[in-house]
Amino acid sequence: MDDAHSSMNEGRSNIVVIREHRAVVEFARTLSTIFNPFLCATALFVIVSHAYSRNVRQFWELSFAGLLFFTIAPVLCIFYLYLSGRISDFDMSDRLERRRAFIAFVIVYLVAALVLSALHAPVQLVAVTWGYWGTSIATMVITRWWKISTHAFGITGPFAALFLLFGLQALPYAAIVPMVWWARVYLRAHSLAQVLAGAAVSVASVLVFFKLFHLV
Repeated sequence: MDDAHSSMNEGRSNIVVIREHRAVVEFARTLSTIFNPFLCATALFVIVSHAYSRNVRQFWELSFAGLLFFTIAPVLCIFYLYLSGRISDFDMSDRLERRRAFIAFVIVYLVAALVLSALHAPVQLVAVTWGYWGTSIATMVITRWWKISTHAFGITGPFAALFLLFGLQALPYAAIVPMVWWARVYLRAHSLAQVLAGAAVSVASVLVFFKLFHLV
């Protein structure tokens, strides 16, 4: 009887552990989905547009531009690459396949930067867009040899930009950054070094382009 009770208790403990693990995995996946690079870029663009638009009409125009260039266009590129068999999954898990997607991202962000520059959009938005272009080029090059984390630069870059533009007002957003880093490592999508490298590339890009546009 004691052995039976012991086995039952051990079985229940194992079930609890399995459920806890699954819950943590789902939490990590949810973080990765919500705070993916495209949505974070669009959110950053909308926040900065709201702060620096001259009027309501310009805010909506700029917000739509952010949605178009940072979410709709990149996602359509990924769909096309997936449907045409050029990438095997939407997460671009294969390092060699990522380069194809980043070629598309580089083109999209370059078009966005040129359009916003030509339309004399607020300099803060122009700097942010050129920063994404620079980050995408750096990531595309690094990806030839190493699977750097796009989620890490996708969450860290916006925080760096918000901090430089708004100072301490951006601090509440800081808590999300290490959570996304943890999620990518926990899901074994990246190593800690790849996550930190992605973060470093994004911060460096923000600093370089904000400096070029005299924002720091």
